[in-house]
Amino acid sequence: MATDTIASIRYEEFDYQTLLDAVRSYAHPRMKISALLAKGAIIRIKKGLYVFGESRRRRPYSRELLANLIYGPSYLSMEFALHYHGMIPERAETVTSVTPGRSRTFVTPVGTFSYRMIPMEAFRTGMDQVELDEGRFFLIAIPEKALADRVVAERGADITTQKELHEYLLASLRVDESSLKGLDPVRLEEVARHYRSRRVRLLADLVSRLNRRGTGGRNA
Repeated sequence: MATDTIASIRYEEFDYQTLLDAVRSYAHPRMKISALLAKGAIIRIKKGLYVFGESRRRRPYSRELLANLIYGPSYLSMEFALHYHGMIPERAETVTSVTPGRSRTFVTPVGTFSYRMIPMEAFRTGMDQVELDEGRFFLIAIPEKALADRVVAERGADITTQKELHEYLLASLRVDESSLKGLDPVRLEEVARHYRSRRVRLLADLVSRLNRRGTGGRNA
């Protein structure tokens, strides 16, 4: 029975080798895998990556972990990470990540996963590791890096001054003002050094100014 066959798989997200090991006792393991897929007991996210179907799911699968596994190297960033960190109110329907590889989008049975290419030097800074359970973890941008990635990715706005950037962050992205003021200027300075982007430099300067103003400094 399908229940007995896949019960040994520990996690909701699993690869082909794990699945093959679970059905190895069958005379035709690959045919068994095809049958499990046909019945919806398991769902193929992409070649070699699976989750349990709704009828067999024991707990929610991790979209964050799937994003890291679908295409790499990558880590979560931009809108998805901004919502994860509580900086924007809207939940991102598309799971957004950054990568030093070419930009890709994957439409899967469990949602759309988008990957935006950024320079390797920028990719190497500003990521954090979040543990799920038993040593499993996913990679996600820190708030400062997630916002920097999103600002660089913006193509529809003319942003050349701190005022224009501030208005864009509050009105278009709907970034929470208190979250913006709570960003770490030192971390943003580091991100700006690695990114070599005029917009990230502008963002770092804006946050530094807001930080000074919030601690009693003079308005600029």
